[in-house]
Amino acid sequence: MSSTGPKIRERPKTGGDEAAAVALAAVDAMPPIRHPRRTETPPPHYWRRWVGDAPPAVAVDLTETVVEAAQPVESLEAPAVPSPAEMQAVVAVDPANPFRVLIVEDDPSQAAFAESVLAGTGMQTLTVDQPTGLIAAMQSFRPDLVLMDLHMPGLDGMALTNRIRAHEQLMHTPVVFLTGDPDPERQYEVLAGGADDFLSKPIRPRHLVAAVMSRVQRARRQAQNRVRPPQANPFTGLVERGDLVALLGNTLHAEAPRGALMFVEVAGAERLRERLGYAAYEALMIDAGQRLRGLSEQHPVARLNDHAFVILAPTLPGAAAAVFAQALRDGLAQQTFGEGHDAVRLRASIGLVALDPGFADAGAALDAAERALRAARVAPTGIADYVAPAPAAPEQAQSAADQVRDALAENRFELAYQPIVAVAGGDEPQYQTLLRLRGSDGQLRVAAQFLPALDNNALLAEIDHWVLERVLDTLQGRYHDQRPLRLFVPQSPRSLSRDDYADWLLGALEVHGLPGRALVIDVRLDDALIHTVTLQQFCQRMIRAGVQFCLSQYECGDEAEALLAQLPLGYLRLSARYANAQASPTLRDEMRGVIDRAHRQGLLVIGHQIEDPQAAAYLWMSGIDFIQGNLVQRAGGDLEFDFHSAVL
Repeated sequence: MSSTGPKIRERPKTGGDEAAAVALAAVDAMPPIRHPRRTETPPPHYWRRWVGDAPPAVAVDLTETVVEAAQPVESLEAPAVPSPAEMQAVVAVDPANPFRVLIVEDDPSQAAFAESVLAGTGMQTLTVDQPTGLIAAMQSFRPDLVLMDLHMPGLDGMALTNRIRAHEQLMHTPVVFLTGDPDPERQYEVLAGGADDFLSKPIRPRHLVAAVMSRVQRARRQAQNRVRPPQANPFTGLVERGDLVALLGNTLHAEAPRGALMFVEVAGAERLRERLGYAAYEALMIDAGQRLRGLSEQHPVARLNDHAFVILAPTLPGAAAAVFAQALRDGLAQQTFGEGHDAVRLRASIGLVALDPGFADAGAALDAAERALRAARVAPTGIADYVAPAPAAPEQAQSAADQVRDALAENRFELAYQPIVAVAGGDEPQYQTLLRLRGSDGQLRVAAQFLPALDNNALLAEIDHWVLERVLDTLQGRYHDQRPLRLFVPQSPRSLSRDDYADWLLGALEVHGLPGRALVIDVRLDDALIHTVTLQQFCQRMIRAGVQFCLSQYECGDEAEALLAQLPLGYLRLSARYANAQASPTLRDEMRGVIDRAHRQGLLVIGHQIEDPQAAAYLWMSGIDFIQGNLVQRAGGDLEFDFHSAVL
């Protein structure tokens, strides 16, 4: 493995479209590269090569010749190897803004080949020979595209792609794999895992250049669309949610972020909907949004769900944010909506966040706004500022992050499964998925021992992505063997709220050939209460594909009960405190009430951490639908529980 640092080739001046056509023809006429085979034989399943067994390529000196004028294509006799001048003219892109390609390859000769082909066409390249340095290199180089070998020691290409997709600033960067792996299933896995393209070798230089060019051009167009000025909806006058999130991201990435973000929620929305009916209620919310837009002056307003709005005020000084929020609250309350018997005045709760460099991305700021909104619901004024939670001890947080990062790099995460059994009997297999980390000492650690320390760490999204990928692979294998099952998969709302997460999951289900009903996304009650607004957006998209949702660690409460009507749930998993409800009359009555309300909402209820037959029998008499716990079977690595013979 090379120990040299990253190498950059600057883009030379090009000769225009005609010169590009000339040189492309020259590159296409090149015969396939043939090299004497090396004496060493790499071990099976080690890293692959870019184009066979290429020896170190001779770097092209891009400073020597500049094309003054190109001949017509018809008069060109293509040489066996393009001249430096012809290589310079391949890409006729704006010289002031060259294509930037990051090459990730641990073999110097293979990296040199790709570098010489791409840099010779006028692209700017950077070679990284240490996979662990990828993210740092991307942050400094800001590539238009990553060209990556799939099989490398340590971190392979799939793991690196996961890290890119989990990074807020780098997540949209195209990733193209070039490998000699002929397995079509592997290609499906790569594309489902977040890669944009999969190129097989050996590959002609022209084809490599064309693939890179098309991907970079598409990525640049998409980037321009992401930063375009937001367009107001012609019907409501509000900007789209995705546009406002993009504006928020741009605000946070500015040199000195400032301003405020506000979540505005209309109180009593459920009662209003029941009283007015859906059509009148929707018209009321459109009027409320237009009223907020007028009160917000030039600041963009977007509607998040049927009763909540978000306002971004990037030019608002910190001291004026509270006054602005009060004006929004009072201005909405003073307006009468509707006429006669249907006339109403609206009361709003407002969560307020002052934007500063402490927010790594838009998701973190939205998370803070939802936390502030939850506090505003019970505040006397209806307005609450975001208060950051007390951070963990720096050495403790860093230690947990380092352990998780090492475990990802060394593939030391594992999945365990625990059956969820119907008390009335049934043959349909379904399991709860549980994450385990095998420490460097060989001991298994449960998720509760390391995940809480990562609450605000980008690694949490990477772990969620890893878990879902493994679950989809497992489901695909079972469906292929004609043994379908359903898996419950815990996920963090912070991951689910990412703009590209729903797109990725929908695409992955399609690539794996899986029905949505095979997957149940599991979200904890405490997380759902904080992230209700963003969860609703994700759920609405996934429900259409058949994916179901489970609210876990559920306990009785007014906010928790309201949540049952706000999210499109299919399952409810009770808190472990109800596992021995038979010992407490108060807890017993509370649990029965929870089960009855869930059934009225059409939800199936799961009893959790059931350890003894007496508890299981009482749950059965209380109307529970499923039980899960060591009484049924301890969590393990197999999926062979006999559901047909299981009897409570």
